[in-house]
Amino acid sequence: MENDAVVGANHESRTTSTITIKGILSLLMASVGENYDDSKRVISLGMGDPTIYACFRTTSVAEEAVADTLHSHKFHGYAPTAGLLQARNAIAEYLSRDLPYQLSSDDVFITCGCTQAIDVSIAMLSRPGANILLPRPGFPIYELSAAFRHVEVRHYNLQPEKSWEVDLDAIEALADKNTVALVIINPGNPCGNVYTYNHLEKIAETAKRLGTIVIADEVYGHLAFGANPFVPMGVFGSIVPVLTLGSLSKRWLVPGWRLGWFVTNDPCGTFRKPKVVEVIKKYFDLLGGPATFIQAAVPRIISQTEVVFFQKTIDHLKHTLDICCQEIEDIPCISYPYKPEGSMAMMVKLNVSLLEDISDDFDFCFKLAKEESVIIVPGTAVGLKDWLRITFAADHSAVREGMKRIKSFYQRHATKSSKQ
Repeated sequence: MENDAVVGANHESRTTSTITIKGILSLLMASVGENYDDSKRVISLGMGDPTIYACFRTTSVAEEAVADTLHSHKFHGYAPTAGLLQARNAIAEYLSRDLPYQLSSDDVFITCGCTQAIDVSIAMLSRPGANILLPRPGFPIYELSAAFRHVEVRHYNLQPEKSWEVDLDAIEALADKNTVALVIINPGNPCGNVYTYNHLEKIAETAKRLGTIVIADEVYGHLAFGANPFVPMGVFGSIVPVLTLGSLSKRWLVPGWRLGWFVTNDPCGTFRKPKVVEVIKKYFDLLGGPATFIQAAVPRIISQTEVVFFQKTIDHLKHTLDICCQEIEDIPCISYPYKPEGSMAMMVKLNVSLLEDISDDFDFCFKLAKEESVIIVPGTAVGLKDWLRITFAADHSAVREGMKRIKSFYQRHATKSSKQ
């Protein structure tokens, strides 16, 4: 779910409102091109698309299901605007496995990836004077969508010293009568956090007290490999209405298929009021969903994918994360306050004072790209200056080589005192 918008051509004249991940990645790749060394292949530890590495391939069940629906000649036409009924039923059943209540197809709307689900949720909540509470660090497309919809953004901080938990006191201070939603991303992008049941319950109780809903971005749902199991926010739908956003992209390793969902978790019926239902349905009449034959393959993809496929992905991510963390210990200018327990990325703190000619996180990333052909994302792009986002969804050798080059970069730019 990487952002498709583009940053301005000059990265020196940047503002947080124009910074987007794909735009920055494009500029970083252009920087590599300026001084490309044929002996060094480009290593991207910045893109949230694991499929660029051969070790991350979707299951054959998914490929065969899509091929079969395409060749059936039954799914060349338009799908209903809410999505094919069989796909919505399958997603409702899939998500209900982890809930204390049963979802139905009426709760599910198919979207073009989680990106479209994000935009739909903000668009439908927008109104004059509305504001939305977003995590910092977070995923930039929320800010971009809110800007297009004239929704005020108010950031609350995630707390690195507390496993990137939500600062609930900050939320209490930020919210007012015009707050339309509180957004959480769990498992977290870019932090790799996986929230506990108790913390999620406190978030739900806080949102209820403030009279707002929760938008739960769960595009990395079930990609958890630490002490905390993944708990969907919908578990607390009886406390506060929850909009769950997700997709096949990350868990099934098919981001290019653009199959996402927008789901109302609301056993108390807030979203089932006639006027609300009408607004949601009419808004989806404006949209085009993913290809019909991909939607038709969803029931088989979900029901027939074996657990061993998911476990292989988890094991690989755990291994590459361990490599990252081990190598960081030998690079004094970066450190991590929290070892991720999920998703595919981590945030590391950059100590600029240990570097002689590096001014900030942007400068670090652009010079790293030029000199070492390694791509990582400056923390400013996700809301934290002088931090870095490293994606560890890569093959083992790429992660190891990438971290080795970052170490060489540090040694070349380190101050004399930090070398001693």
